[in-house]
Amino acid sequence: MNVRVGDIIKLENNQFVAADLLLLSSSEPHGLCYIETAELDGETNMKVRQAIPVTAELGDTSKLARFDGEVICEPPNNKLDKFGGTLYWKENKYPLSNQNMLLRGCVLRNTEWCFGLVIFAGPDTKLMQNSGRTKFKRTSIDRLMNTLVLWIFGFLVCMGVILAIGNAIWEHEVGICFQIYLPWDEGVHSAFFSGFLSFWSYIIILNTVVPISLYVSVEVIRLGHSYFINWDKKMYCAKRQTPAEARTTTLNEELGQVEYIFSDKTGTLTQNIMVFSKCSVNGHSYGDVQDMLGHKAELGERPEPVNFSFNPLADPRFQFWDPSLLEAVKLGDLHVHEFFRLLSLCHTVMSEEKSEGELLYKAQSPDEGALVTAARNFGFVFRSRTPKTITVHELGQAITYQLLAILDFNNIRKRMSVIVRSPEGNIRLYCKGADTILLERLHPVNQDLTSITTDHLNEYAGEGLRTLVLAYKDLEESYYKDWSERLHRAGSAPEAREDHLAQLYDEVEHDMMLLGATAIEDKLQQGVPETIAILTLANIKIWVLTGDKQETAVNIGYSCKMLTDDMTEVFVVTGHTVLEVREELRKAREKMMDASRSVCNGFSYQEKLPSKLTSVLEAIAGEYALVINGHSLAHALEADMEVEFLETACACKAVICCRVTPLQKAQVVELVKKYKKAVTLAIGDGANDVSMIKTAHIGVGISGQEGIQAVLASDYSFSQFKFLQRLLLVHGRWSYLRMCKFLCYFFYKNFAFTMVHFWFGFFCGFSAQTVYDQYFITLYNIVYTSLPVLAMGVFDQDVPEQRSMEYPKLYEPGQLNLLFNKREFFICIAQGIYTSVLMFFIPYGVFADATRDDGAQLADYQSFAVTVATSLVIVVSVQIGLDTGFWTAINHFFIWGSLAAYFAILFTMHSDGLFRVFPNQFRFVGNAQNTLAQPTVWLTIALTTVVCIMPVVAFRFLKLDLKPELSDTVRYTQLVRKKQKTQHRCMRRAGHVGSRRSGYAFSHQEGFGELIMSGKNMRLSSLALSSFAPRPSTSWIETLRKKKGCEGSSVGSPSGAASKTLKV
Repeated sequence: MNVRVGDIIKLENNQFVAADLLLLSSSEPHGLCYIETAELDGETNMKVRQAIPVTAELGDTSKLARFDGEVICEPPNNKLDKFGGTLYWKENKYPLSNQNMLLRGCVLRNTEWCFGLVIFAGPDTKLMQNSGRTKFKRTSIDRLMNTLVLWIFGFLVCMGVILAIGNAIWEHEVGICFQIYLPWDEGVHSAFFSGFLSFWSYIIILNTVVPISLYVSVEVIRLGHSYFINWDKKMYCAKRQTPAEARTTTLNEELGQVEYIFSDKTGTLTQNIMVFSKCSVNGHSYGDVQDMLGHKAELGERPEPVNFSFNPLADPRFQFWDPSLLEAVKLGDLHVHEFFRLLSLCHTVMSEEKSEGELLYKAQSPDEGALVTAARNFGFVFRSRTPKTITVHELGQAITYQLLAILDFNNIRKRMSVIVRSPEGNIRLYCKGADTILLERLHPVNQDLTSITTDHLNEYAGEGLRTLVLAYKDLEESYYKDWSERLHRAGSAPEAREDHLAQLYDEVEHDMMLLGATAIEDKLQQGVPETIAILTLANIKIWVLTGDKQETAVNIGYSCKMLTDDMTEVFVVTGHTVLEVREELRKAREKMMDASRSVCNGFSYQEKLPSKLTSVLEAIAGEYALVINGHSLAHALEADMEVEFLETACACKAVICCRVTPLQKAQVVELVKKYKKAVTLAIGDGANDVSMIKTAHIGVGISGQEGIQAVLASDYSFSQFKFLQRLLLVHGRWSYLRMCKFLCYFFYKNFAFTMVHFWFGFFCGFSAQTVYDQYFITLYNIVYTSLPVLAMGVFDQDVPEQRSMEYPKLYEPGQLNLLFNKREFFICIAQGIYTSVLMFFIPYGVFADATRDDGAQLADYQSFAVTVATSLVIVVSVQIGLDTGFWTAINHFFIWGSLAAYFAILFTMHSDGLFRVFPNQFRFVGNAQNTLAQPTVWLTIALTTVVCIMPVVAFRFLKLDLKPELSDTVRYTQLVRKKQKTQHRCMRRAGHVGSRRSGYAFSHQEGFGELIMSGKNMRLSSLALSSFAPRPSTSWIETLRKKKGCEGSSVGSPSGAASKTLKV
């Protein structure tokens, strides 16, 4: 479809928006429509958009055909939450805002149809403005290999020059004496020209030192690693029937070097399913189930969920585990009744009943849906509403309340209230909101109850639950009439309308009576806390970049244990100007440095801090976290402040960026790549994550509920975040280990093979004569040594996969690039040169005076060539046997099979039968048989092998004994465990009492209450709520994370002693 600016498009329900549209009209009253913006910000809850009144009546094509308005608006930009423009039509002008726009990537929901005017199309749309460019990704090993190959080529040229000079000198000093029977070739008239020709001859002979076949072998190994990822059954999701998929074969080893993970939140860490988990009513906490001993029961020990069969309108998908709350309802506990009455009245949920008893709720936020559904199951069923009434079935009895006012929610108030009149004529205000706000507005008589409820809130927040406090207030008729009149005047004020309304809201929401608190669980994906804890132990820093609001992101941070109550401090940056952001970052750094000075016993931070930026993490003592909003991040990413922001963020254990645009996500990733020079991985599940997935070194897509755009742009994909742990710690670490061992051995065997020619040049008059015959030179890299090194590169392991997961510290060598770097390269080259020296000079020295069994001279060119070649094949085969850490049948077959193939081919080439068929090519009949029949030759081969291999064995033995690596220790531990019985200990959840923090999070938006009171959205389509299921306990991770050893810094103090501040 060729969409252009100015076109009018008709969209139908569940269709994607193809361009940025100005909503003209819809099937809903007053030009309303409902959209899902998961592709833009990751949020799956519905959002409402409304056409301007003047175009809302353009519902048929004949009226639209006469529409000739002109829109003047801002130029294309990447700001998803802002739009400014003006519609000029019928000699009038109408202001346009983001509330009138349908952006590309949205999906039309619960609306039969709508018409929209194309404002931006193609690359000008806000979604495309946030998309990053596709970049060709290469691993650090690839870049190093290219550099090393150039170095090797330069080394080849140097060897050629040395040997060419030697040839010129030899011809001038010695060769001139043999011109009678060793004349120069035709065209050669001087020793200098002879040396010039010799240079090119040696370049050809010694070219095997340049590993051309290396690149082919590397790609074969990477292909094998990719298949292992695809075939891994432990990364297969049976529920979605989705296997893990390596969508590229060029980045596998870099999976073993990741230092920074940038993760989306919604759909990546969470399922975006809210579950009513616990509550506190009149000082009594409900939701915990105790076993016979009085301990909190684990998930597997829980009895059957509460039976709501008494309620025909209950949602069958809702589950609750504490029967005492239902008993309180049935026994007529007035506080519990009032608690659920508040939940059934104080909200903006819409209800539709398609058939008798089949209720479908449409909630603007999943939080509200969970609360209203909980009230529904406990007998307080929100049934229907009109602009002025709310009908609730309270324990089977239909009661209609008059809706007098909705005091709408916004991010500043952090609360919402409704004022209703009961059938008895009583006026009551019901309020729910953040504990930090509501607890200050309670009547003084609530002091004792407030203290108890605060303890419950601490407990809920410590478990990562999203909390709200509930309160009510009775209003006098006379007071309400006066307040209502003032509210009406404030709503009609031409100026400062919002300020006047806020003052009136604040006035009435004081001296309230505390009812209790709710605790909602934003269901994490299975295994997320464990995965984050294990990756943190592997020294991987995890940053969450989300388009969600701050409170929600912070609570998810606590749920998945990125943030803990043991942290020294959580810094929240919310500045709106450059100066405010700079000052907040400066204060955060100062606090961290002051704490570091106190811990370091007076040594100043500057004295300990080297000039490198990467040393900040090592110098800071304690555990910190940074939370920053999108508008603050925009200033922090400016050129003059980005280093300050990065320095502050990298000093923190966890970083959460909220309300960020897709482009900002990519900018944060690029910032870390630019200054930290570390391998980055980005993981997400929606189109809003595509930019950072493309920008990071490695992009991982999760095939979730937000489409497949992230998967299509990714390098690796799977269905659950927990698989990331296995992808990195098992497949990534093994791929890096295998590739490094492969490269080290490959360079070693090539230098050991080629450098023999170099030494031989000094004994053959620099005549470019080869040591080996031409067939051995051809088959050495193709047959004799290719398959064993490929088998090692594909199958090798240092420790089993269970140990890789059990000991995350094994991952750190890859991050530090310890297994293959320039130093390791030169060590391999030195070993290869050492081997070539012994390979040449030991047989040369033996053959100088050796004789055959019959007394004849042993030394001849072909016997020497066979001896050296046999020694070489045996030495490199023994060496790869020493390098192989995990033997399989394939390794045995390839190593010993290559040796057998060498001897078979050797005897065949020197056989009488082959000579008769090709007499000109195979002239040395019986040479191999005669040479290898001599004991002196075998003793020479054995001596050469021992002298070449023994230093390597001795060095590795001493290193293992004196300075073992962690992998050596793990292997030793594994051997010990085989001799002992494994002991399993039952782990029980322990209650955690942390310092006071707010667990408030409410993903609600301002403006929906006004729509309800106006009656514009009374006719709605249905929306089925998501099913609910309990999540297993993951509090054991707290203990696991405390075991992390911090080198060069102290671990944060325990919960009881740590000073932690959360400024929200």
